[in-house]
Amino acid sequence: MPAGFWFALSLTLLAGLSTGIGGIVSVLRRTPGDAFLAGSLGFSAGVMLYVSLVEILPEGMSAAGAPAGVLAFFLGIALIAVIDRLVPEPVNPHEPAQITQHHGPHANPPQRRNLMRMGIMTAVAIAIHNFPEGFATFVAALEDATIAVPIAVAIAIHNIPEGIAVAVPLRQATGSRGQALLWTFLSGLAEPLGALVGFALLMPWLSSTTMGIVLAAVAGIMVFVSLDELLPTAQATGRHHTAVYGVVAGMAVMALSLLLLAG
Repeated sequence: MPAGFWFALSLTLLAGLSTGIGGIVSVLRRTPGDAFLAGSLGFSAGVMLYVSLVEILPEGMSAAGAPAGVLAFFLGIALIAVIDRLVPEPVNPHEPAQITQHHGPHANPPQRRNLMRMGIMTAVAIAIHNFPEGFATFVAALEDATIAVPIAVAIAIHNIPEGIAVAVPLRQATGSRGQALLWTFLSGLAEPLGALVGFALLMPWLSSTTMGIVLAAVAGIMVFVSLDELLPTAQATGRHHTAVYGVVAGMAVMALSLLLLAG
């Protein structure tokens, strides 16, 4: 095993299990407020955009060469866009209606069945999305901890509202906080699984150039997630200014953390 394997896997596991934080939030509150959703989603977008464009993409271009890095960046965007399109909109946790739509506590039996199915399918959809994110965190941690920690933080923040998207319909359908929490944590386990599968497949070809290409692709994935998923969902709450303030705060926190890590 390369040096830092267990550190990389631990970071990936922690980032993935942050979906459980969203589950905890959803069972402690009747419904997440619009301001909370707008601010947290905006913050996550700010984190991802800043760390991707200021740190990860330049690092990838430096290791792989500028042409290969730029190509990998846009291939990363294409990859996550294809994955996103393969998940139907009614169960896609990255569609604004999935997170911002709240269900009343007095659903009838057919509604409860629909909510149960929606919650489980959302958990599966999140697992599909988390697979490449887990590999991204893992590879970054193998290469450079100063990059990996901000990536893990960004993905962890990003996963919190995804946990809410799973837990809210499941709690309404079953009335069980335990089941809602269980499914949110299970969906997050796709991240370390993606890390291990990706590592097993690419281990024979890992080199400085390969790592640079992967890092540039990771930057593309995170930029797409921010622009296509997080910001539109934050805007859909109707709290435009709260979302923008969250973006700025996320960028500021990442800028400060990178300065401290570099020092």
